[in-house]
Amino acid sequence: MQFTLTDLWAHMGWFARGIVLVLILMSIASVLVTCERIVVFVRAERASRIFADRIATLLAAKTLDHVASGDPADENCYLGRVITAGLKAYRMAGTHDHDLTVESVARALERQALREVQTLRRGQGMLATVGSVAPFVGLLGTVVGIVNAFRMMASSGSAGLGTVSGGIAEALVTTAIGLLVAVPAVVAYNFLQSWVEARAVDISESSNELVDHVARHLSPKRK
Repeated sequence: MQFTLTDLWAHMGWFARGIVLVLILMSIASVLVTCERIVVFVRAERASRIFADRIATLLAAKTLDHVASGDPADENCYLGRVITAGLKAYRMAGTHDHDLTVESVARALERQALREVQTLRRGQGMLATVGSVAPFVGLLGTVVGIVNAFRMMASSGSAGLGTVSGGIAEALVTTAIGLLVAVPAVVAYNFLQSWVEARAVDISESSNELVDHVARHLSPKRK
């Protein structure tokens, strides 16, 4: 038997083939999730930058009451939804109690920020699962394959390396495939996780800026 992928697949048992198919499905799922998240992140980041420039211009040119009474939200960006939640809280709280208004805005911003970060992390659990489980799935195929190889050696009555080399090679292929599936999934998970953490910092900074703006706006009215 030649050690090509075609020959190895042809000589694999049904269990090993099932392991390989499972790993292929895991790989496809991780690739789809990674591509979908990257597209969503690129669009959301672009929309959030546009929204940040627009809301900064509005706050510089108009009063906070005027901006809060409008609808500056952009439903396609995480930053727009967070800032809009804070503006709605400001509008509902009123300006009678300075401390209560600032606290209400801060809580609204925090709640919406948590929701947005959780939404941005969608799919990362699957990538983490693939990255951690795929090597063990491949190892399972390897263990079973080696057991079958030694069983063939026992049944044939020959202890030569040539008797089991083909079976061991087939078994090790599943471990190799498992690693090939796991490594990109781990890399994608770490990349997406670092991106979400960076965006969480952006959301926190923008939220704090809005809270400071609200506090400065209300401070002359404080009795």
